[in-house]
Amino acid sequence: MQVVALHEGVVVARSVKWQTTCTILHDGDETFVVDSVIYPDELGALPGILAQAGWSLSGLLVTHGDWDHVLGRLSFPDASVGVAETTAARLRAEPGRAARQLRAADEDDYVQRERPLPADGHTQDGMAIWSAGHRVLCCGDYLSPVEIPWLQEQGSRDAYLATLRRLEPYVQQADWVVPGHGTPLDPQRALAIMREDVAYLEALPSEDAPLPLTRRDRRMKEIHRDNVERTR
Repeated sequence: MQVVALHEGVVVARSVKWQTTCTILHDGDETFVVDSVIYPDELGALPGILAQAGWSLSGLLVTHGDWDHVLGRLSFPDASVGVAETTAARLRAEPGRAARQLRAADEDDYVQRERPLPADGHTQDGMAIWSAGHRVLCCGDYLSPVEIPWLQEQGSRDAYLATLRRLEPYVQQADWVVPGHGTPLDPQRALAIMREDVAYLEALPSEDAPLPLTRRDRRMKEIHRDNVERTR
């Protein structure tokens, strides 16, 4: 796991799996942990990071309901969790799904955990988090430097484009943009990724939709094929 401080009140931890990010926001007497890292040793390190900084946890925030973003309760089992209404509805409609997906991923990676994920724990749900005091935008699975736009089950190209348009003014005034996967971005790089993503999405469902130069490896080509099928 890599841990970097973007600001005296902002720390980002990045998992070795999928470069999934977890952002710690501290202001005054409040400290929130946004999303999660993945592996047990990474999750186990989060309370120590807060303790070292002298911060007390106020709560957890989750940008969307994908299993790799909802593991914060494994680090802070008594913490309250804040989610968008759409995410709450998704979790209620899919009880236990995140826990099952976590078990499957752990089996693939030979990972053992001391306790299971609590069941209450680019999709149809989610929220971005704008910290005005820090000028930091946590945008979930958007604007990733390592992953193309991924129209997962029940995802929508038009809705994805609309979200990018809503994010743009926040990106323009941000000092840092923290995507759900990949390194934190300065606003210029985030806007460049946004332009690439808009061009790609607008070209769908064409099989020749332009994959960005740095995001056209084998896995991204597989995601592209899925996107083409979902937008036809």
